[in-house]
Amino acid sequence: MAGLSSTEMARCCLLLLSLTLVPTSAHGEDFTKTAVNSNINKRIKREWIWNKMHIIEEHNGTLPHHVGRITSTIRNPNAKYVLEGEGAGTLFRVEDSTGDVSANERLDREKKAEYHLKAHILDRFTNKSLEQPSVFRIIVYDINDNAPVFVQKVFNGSVLEMSPLGTSVTKVTAVDADDPTILGNTRVSYKVIQGNQYFKIDDTGTIYTAVPDLDREKTPVYTIVVEAVDGHGLHSEESGTATVRISLTDINDNFPTFRKKNFHFEVPENTRLDGEVGRLEVEDIDEPQNRNTKYSFVQGPYQDTFRIEPNPFTNEGIIRPKKPLDFEKVSSYKFDVEATDADINYAYSRTKGSKSIASVTIKVLDVDEPPVFSKPFYIFEVQEESDIKKVIGSVSAHDPDRAKRKIRYHILRSNYFKISTTGYISALKPLDREESAWHNITVAANELEQDRIVPNLETHVPVYIKVTDINDNAPEFADVYNPRVCENAAPGKTVIMISAVDKDEMSPGVKFKFSLVSEESNFTLIDNHDSTANVTVKYGQFNRELVKTHYLPIIISDNGSPQQSSTNTLSIHVCKCNEEGDFTFCEEPAKQMGVSVQALLAILICILTIIVIMVLIVMRKRHRKDLNILRKNVTDIHEQLVAYDEEGGGEMDTTSYDVSVLNSVRQTSMRSPRMTMENRPCVYSRVQKPPGNGISGTGEMGIMIEMKKDEADNDGDLLPYDTLHIYGYEGAESIAESLSSLGSGSSDSDIDYDFLNDWGPRFKMLAELYGLEPSEDLLY
Repeated sequence: MAGLSSTEMARCCLLLLSLTLVPTSAHGEDFTKTAVNSNINKRIKREWIWNKMHIIEEHNGTLPHHVGRITSTIRNPNAKYVLEGEGAGTLFRVEDSTGDVSANERLDREKKAEYHLKAHILDRFTNKSLEQPSVFRIIVYDINDNAPVFVQKVFNGSVLEMSPLGTSVTKVTAVDADDPTILGNTRVSYKVIQGNQYFKIDDTGTIYTAVPDLDREKTPVYTIVVEAVDGHGLHSEESGTATVRISLTDINDNFPTFRKKNFHFEVPENTRLDGEVGRLEVEDIDEPQNRNTKYSFVQGPYQDTFRIEPNPFTNEGIIRPKKPLDFEKVSSYKFDVEATDADINYAYSRTKGSKSIASVTIKVLDVDEPPVFSKPFYIFEVQEESDIKKVIGSVSAHDPDRAKRKIRYHILRSNYFKISTTGYISALKPLDREESAWHNITVAANELEQDRIVPNLETHVPVYIKVTDINDNAPEFADVYNPRVCENAAPGKTVIMISAVDKDEMSPGVKFKFSLVSEESNFTLIDNHDSTANVTVKYGQFNRELVKTHYLPIIISDNGSPQQSSTNTLSIHVCKCNEEGDFTFCEEPAKQMGVSVQALLAILICILTIIVIMVLIVMRKRHRKDLNILRKNVTDIHEQLVAYDEEGGGEMDTTSYDVSVLNSVRQTSMRSPRMTMENRPCVYSRVQKPPGNGISGTGEMGIMIEMKKDEADNDGDLLPYDTLHIYGYEGAESIAESLSSLGSGSSDSDIDYDFLNDWGPRFKMLAELYGLEPSEDLLY
């Protein structure tokens, strides 16, 4: 026990008392039975009298450390003790003769607090088990050898700025690996060793604010250090401290302030409504989500002229006009503006500052503006059919600038009205309300500079003209009536009720009167005095054989001023009826479809247009066809000169075609190359065979070609093809003469064709055709 402190010695004494071996059975039961009868020899039961041992961790004594002794009721001098299990033979060993168990190393309870082993009692010589093995435990007794350790080196927390004293911020945690069942070994306490003037901590590790006025704008983040110790004051230098980063969350506790005391802006007078005049810049040290600056006018009578709109992204105040600016009326504005924050927490901002006020000066720049009408729109009334010289109304515009230029007016796209240079509107032609009751026109005003219109300075104004009605239309039937009456209708029978309409304006006081042109018909008219009338049978008994349709002229008049009336004819058809008065047969004339003159003219114009188009298409197709034929013929013509009065010598003859025999005999054409269209020979005219024996030199061919070229060059009606075509020249004579019909009009020939009979059966037909005919003398 040397080297131990008094506290440790006391703990060891307590431990030794707890290690006092109590005789127990292998199952932990008390063993008190002994042999009491000396006269009777009984076998005594052998049992283990222990089940666990204890040892203090990190024991400072000399190794090995004694742990305990294995004890049994067996008293055999040959008994041998053997250990088996965790650490047996290495960490733990047993004295085989005494059963003393010792530890070869210092044990650490935090690594392993309990070991399970098995004890055997064997015969030393035979190694046979003298008793059943028993399991026991070695429990490592804890000492306070571990300091508290924080679960992480850095903790993070946050708290609202200006929070009250004692507001919870965050919680830290440290753990102690010692045995929690031993008083004081694992009890952890905390303290703030750095930053304790702002924050404090309790034994649970919860951190609280130590002051009530933490200001994010001054210090947004605090870094403090906390320490953990156990119940006996044990502290780890490395793991016993931790860093805590505490961020202050912003609140809206600062007033916005203007960056400048005076703002100056210039804006043209033609700035559109809600356009931007300028921006007021303020500074708010709160975070953007806590900036809610409101701008208001403090001094100056211009609250109805401008408004200040806060920008939610930049927190600027954008000045916009609420009504048009006019340099000629007000050239400069000056007023004071206050910047406040309606959402600010005044409980925390009483020492942060007051409201901020700035002076704003706006200078309006003069701009050459277009004319301004005296009204935004005009409404005039004019009676229909009025004299076109009568003035309907007038518009007025002026130059808002200081130049005060003259104004000229004109109407945009109107076929009914005109306007004078002074703005008086009149009609171009009489107006008809029934055609259009309202006319909407646009009047433009331009400024003049030396009687010339100034470009880009034009203003438009809408003008609405109402055409009032006069009684200029006669009433007429309200519908197309088709009345029928039975031929046996009784007198007083109502045939139809008619009504009338008027194209004029139908006011509630308009009434229509009905009357017959003649009272000599078989019908009578009863006026209902409500703009309707009944047509009834006067005498009855109609005869369909004589008159199938009765035409009843009716006069309809109105009560307007001047009174208008018209005669409308009612066609009443007589029908056959049965006894109940139902119509059984009516011969009604076919309805005539009326077509206006304008419609007929339109139809005729369409027909003529279609005919002309078809004629043009046919002519074009015919022209194309002729042109294609001509092109095809020109393409098919070959530049070959064929002498029809020559016969080849057969397949073996390759020299029978001699173009030198061609010549021209039309000497008259050479002498008069310029001829009229009527007596000019055609290029394709026939060339007669020249006299002679047919043997001519090459000069004749050249002369003929030159003649043809000259004819082609002087003929303006021919197609411009550089091709020479000759069909009428047959060349020199041959023995058999020409086989063609050209120049064979005469039957006189002195050639004997009897030699054809000698050429074989192939030429028999030719011999018969050209053989000598029998003379008349032979016939007689």
